[in-house]
Amino acid sequence: MGAFKAYDIRGVYNKDFNKDDVYKIGYFLPKLLNTNKVLVGRDVRVSSDEIFEYLSKGITDCGADVYDIGLATTPMVYYSTAKHNFDASVQITASHNAKEYNGLKVSKTEALPVGYDTGLGELEKMIKTKETKPVENKGKIIDFDVKDEYISFLKTYVKDLSNLKVGIDCSNGMAALLIKDLLGNKPIYIFDELDGTFPNHEANPLIPENVKDLQKLVVENKCDIGVIYDGDADRVMFVDEKGKFISPDLMIALLSHYFLEEKGLRGNVLQDIRTSKAVGEYVEKFGGKINMWRVGRAYAALKLREIDGIFGGELAGHYYFRDFYYSDSGLLASLIILGIVSRMKNEGKSVSQLIGNIARYANSGEINFRIENKKQAMEALKNKFISDEKPVAFYDFDGYRIEFNDWWFNVRPSNTEPFLRLLVEAQSQDILNDKLEKIKLVLKDFE
Repeated sequence: MGAFKAYDIRGVYNKDFNKDDVYKIGYFLPKLLNTNKVLVGRDVRVSSDEIFEYLSKGITDCGADVYDIGLATTPMVYYSTAKHNFDASVQITASHNAKEYNGLKVSKTEALPVGYDTGLGELEKMIKTKETKPVENKGKIIDFDVKDEYISFLKTYVKDLSNLKVGIDCSNGMAALLIKDLLGNKPIYIFDELDGTFPNHEANPLIPENVKDLQKLVVENKCDIGVIYDGDADRVMFVDEKGKFISPDLMIALLSHYFLEEKGLRGNVLQDIRTSKAVGEYVEKFGGKINMWRVGRAYAALKLREIDGIFGGELAGHYYFRDFYYSDSGLLASLIILGIVSRMKNEGKSVSQLIGNIARYANSGEINFRIENKKQAMEALKNKFISDEKPVAFYDFDGYRIEFNDWWFNVRPSNTEPFLRLLVEAQSQDILNDKLEKIKLVLKDFE
């Protein structure tokens, strides 16, 4: 079974894992997390019902109860885990992956993520080495409806948006379960029917092709902003009133207007290692202190808790909040950002103007290079530029981020694929182009 990954269990269903594997995951999970009840939610993918059936069978066969919240966004599971004091939960989802994929996102007490290093590795070992034996006193499946309670929580973040025209693409994913309860029918929605075959586009807003319908909608309808969610609604991304896609890391800076300016909070703010320097500079203007850490919820949610951060975010469109159990929520992030955009519109500022005030540098975006020998390629890049130029900062906790006076780059290996991921940022487009060419020359020897 090749479905155990750094952050979750995920792959093509009936290829990378199947119902028998799911049964064993269910059987051993309560033992791993030392609990007799497991909260379970699921997305709308075609295979999710079968996975729920066999996961529940495994859980109840080991004597634990399943608390079934039914169809849910992934953040809804995080909220319910922490709010109702569960020591184990599972969301059945493959997030932004194509329709043939599915998976399981596992959380423990206080909605802390369970990654490969913090439990999934041990779970995989149990599945491979131990026998399943149904107990006599089997557990039960208990309906556990939290939808109305969760909507009530999110509604506390809904501002008066009557001055805004908003375009929203639900990607046929789980955001469609809740969004109209929060924002009503005033926004212009597309692909707002739950459909696990994702008939209109894959539920991954980071792929430009998948954002084109929203961009067209925003321009044609003269919207102030466009919002697009991924498949399980733990991520959200935006386009401005001109239909231009906004790099998700820049929205970390925009969130300062709510937490640091409007609410007057002071403290730590988290970004990932790929984030534009402009974000930290903007956050610090409002009195926040920027902290940088590794990519992925398994790391970010733990780090935000460790530093007691107010909020944080990632280039991939995850945004984390102290007031949301240090977890990420696409819907919550979008509600806060729409409130900021509404206030700024009243002050005469458009979204493109807001982002223009943040984005001060030329940025390559993340570029993938197909390289098998990732470690050697990374070392070659590090050695080349450290010997040629004088770094002003060096970070090595998620690949390398090496900063110089007028540019920086981050290079990091994919956890699951033969790809090296590169991001370069510079004070001007000319410097960016020059450095990119030099980097590509080094990597050419490894492709």
